[in-house]
Amino acid sequence: MRALTHTGLLTLILCQPALAQTTAQTAGQTIDTAAGPMTVQPVVQGLDGPWAFDTLPDGTILITEIGGSLLSVRGGSATRVSGLPGDIAVGGQGGLLDILVPSDFSDDRTLFLTYAKAQGRGAGTAVYRATLSDDGTALEGGEVIFEMAPGDTTGRHFGSRLVEGLGDTLFVTIGERGDRPAAQDLSRHNGSVIRINRDGSVPSDNPFVGQDGAQPEIWSYGHRNPQGAAMDASGQLWVNEHGAQGGDEVNRVQKGANYGWPVISYGRHYSGAKIGEGTAQDGMEQPVHYWDPSIAPSGMVFYDGAVSDWQGNAFVGSLKFDYIARLAGDSMTEVEQIDLSDTGRIRDVGQGPDGLLWFLSEYEGGLYRLVPEG
Repeated sequence: MRALTHTGLLTLILCQPALAQTTAQTAGQTIDTAAGPMTVQPVVQGLDGPWAFDTLPDGTILITEIGGSLLSVRGGSATRVSGLPGDIAVGGQGGLLDILVPSDFSDDRTLFLTYAKAQGRGAGTAVYRATLSDDGTALEGGEVIFEMAPGDTTGRHFGSRLVEGLGDTLFVTIGERGDRPAAQDLSRHNGSVIRINRDGSVPSDNPFVGQDGAQPEIWSYGHRNPQGAAMDASGQLWVNEHGAQGGDEVNRVQKGANYGWPVISYGRHYSGAKIGEGTAQDGMEQPVHYWDPSIAPSGMVFYDGAVSDWQGNAFVGSLKFDYIARLAGDSMTEVEQIDLSDTGRIRDVGQGPDGLLWFLSEYEGGLYRLVPEG
């Protein structure tokens, strides 16, 4: 999830199944943070399997639900946006996944989404580009601009975060789809971060362009299942990714680099067996930070909003332990765990148009924000 810089404040609360129903905003859980006490306030409730959110320049909130719905929320009502691809493979960890409102959305109203695309008997991560209609109710002119090379029938490890890069490029994270050795195979997209142009073409300066047998979209490889990604203020791309049992990682993504899965890892297989050849090997990158035990990291954002104590810090949601991790410094050390046990299972984290930290909860099916008290 990317930080948003436009202004405007939405305080509506929506409840399904009546998508147009609104209620007065109510105060929620009060929590202690290193930046002072904060109230967890609902923004949208009644969501079914929310996966990602982003906001339009006019304050409209767009939310994806993994079951195949895109919701547009504004002015006290919500609308299901039509025009999504018809081949969304819903099942396991697959379905409709990330959404990106690019910084120049106002120029041509282009949106980008990722999803698990049906591919014969299996499915693969794909990127969909479309134009949002003027009334915000439909995607128009939609087309798939990328899909990973097919060959996997499992329902897990799609990765699928989108980040806007420099020069009209996009970064997309792709999990290894449960096929561990594929993450070291440059002829496949499994377990990689890819970089494409906005029309789906391949930038000529990608690291493996022209290398015999390599997929030219690959920017980095050796990843397991990166479900969080964000750009810091310097333009450096970071991802967080699921380990197996232990070994969840935060990685500084470098052009052409190999992040080691499944040859090196700080975790173990769920059976307890050793993974690969240890924790280090020449030619393979070390994580900047890792968690053991696993927290199941999800959405990620670098914060530059209204809470001054958090400026420049990274925030990562935990699916397993129901908190948001605050990471700071060049070492990306976890310096705080923001306890959100009353909402739980944090799927996405972002900076709202009001400059506050917003997050999606899968358990509660809601979008929330952290509001400083006093």
